[in-house]
Amino acid sequence: MRHRRIFLALLGCVALLCAAVTPVRATPYAAMVMDARTGEVLHARNADTRLHPASLTKMMTLYIAFEAVRLGEITMDTQVTISRNAASEPPSELGLRAGSRIALRYLVRAAGVRSANDAATAIAEAIEGSEAAFARRMNRTARALGMTRTTFRNAHGLTEQGHLSTARDMTVMGRRLFLDYPQYYNIFARRSTDAGISTVRNTNRRFLDAYRGADGIKTGYTRAAGFNLVSSAARGQVRIIATVFGGRSTATRNQRVMELLDMGFARAPHSATVRRPALPRYDNPLGQPPVLAVAQSPVPVRRPPARAAPPAVPATIDVAVQTALALDVTGPQNQEGDTAITPAVPPALVSAAPPATVLAAPPAPAPTTQPQVVTRASSTGDRLFGVSLGRYPTRDQAERLLLATALAGLGMLDEAVRRAVPRPGGFEARFDGMTREQAARACTRLMTRNTTCTTYGPPDGR
Repeated sequence: MRHRRIFLALLGCVALLCAAVTPVRATPYAAMVMDARTGEVLHARNADTRLHPASLTKMMTLYIAFEAVRLGEITMDTQVTISRNAASEPPSELGLRAGSRIALRYLVRAAGVRSANDAATAIAEAIEGSEAAFARRMNRTARALGMTRTTFRNAHGLTEQGHLSTARDMTVMGRRLFLDYPQYYNIFARRSTDAGISTVRNTNRRFLDAYRGADGIKTGYTRAAGFNLVSSAARGQVRIIATVFGGRSTATRNQRVMELLDMGFARAPHSATVRRPALPRYDNPLGQPPVLAVAQSPVPVRRPPARAAPPAVPATIDVAVQTALALDVTGPQNQEGDTAITPAVPPALVSAAPPATVLAAPPAPAPTTQPQVVTRASSTGDRLFGVSLGRYPTRDQAERLLLATALAGLGMLDEAVRRAVPRPGGFEARFDGMTREQAARACTRLMTRNTTCTTYGPPDGR
């Protein structure tokens, strides 16, 4: 018996020694606690370490969806057609089928409550046309919000090389969701919700039920990320946001977040002035609300008389399309390096049809035999607004820009009149003859495609 005890003791020592020298592979842990009212950091650990955010990514996807609704790019009732790409996303999913149509509001609920990957991808494609383009917008928005160490590659958060964030950045993201779009914030507190094709349950419902005052925000899990959570809770006048990256399980992650929230409520002052940041502004004017009246041109310039030379008309529409699609129409102020229209024809087509030849204006018609030639509908009635694409050195450049923009498929410009207006130092490229709402929507959409523009019109009350 004595020898057996000695043997077992030796065996235990060997096991402890092996455990001490054998490296243990664990998901990195990071955490942050913030006073949501002021943005003050109350606790941080590895807060700037770049890690996999998993489905915390969907906070940015939803933020941009709310922004797009605010800017008039889309509405919550817009019927979104589901692509094969979105329908094929792996779980967690809503179960969308390729070719089906569903309102954006149901996609938002599914992404925020169920953390559905197919819904997140469908949102991205509905707003920007492709998930890649949406990821670029996510990164621009992240920089505008001060999320300096975040890079997005997709809209859902599934592991992808280079798709990384930090506890600090995701805490900022959670705070901005609450402060910038409080009208939608209740989505994250719902234990279940109608997602159109089914009722979905909240992936964060255990935490919401377990912690007093908890009302959001978002869970995330992948093997590479571990168990992540950004959570917010309010007690009285105090709101605390706590973030954990790299939890070992749902239970341990939730327990740690509860401890961090308790720490935050203990450290935060009872009263504090809410420091509400301004809505994000972008270096490239993506998503900026268009200005409906500018000081330089409060009233649209009168149309030329009927006997004046008509606007330049391309000799053949086929050559004009080829020429327009070969142009970079982002305008002189584009700072991102992206183009609004990707060249779809080889450069040889441009040289084969030089702009000076293609866009040459025909001789002026006699006023008594022919009406004035215009590109679209007349600017009459309440159509006193328009969109300006900026000033260019020559009439030819302004007209080519207008043609290329009109051919880009923006239906909002179909009824507008394309005009190159003489200005000091060049020609202003303008779309005239629009209503206030048409001009605002068109300019917003152009700016989301990285095309510089402003709107103009008569003073208020006209």
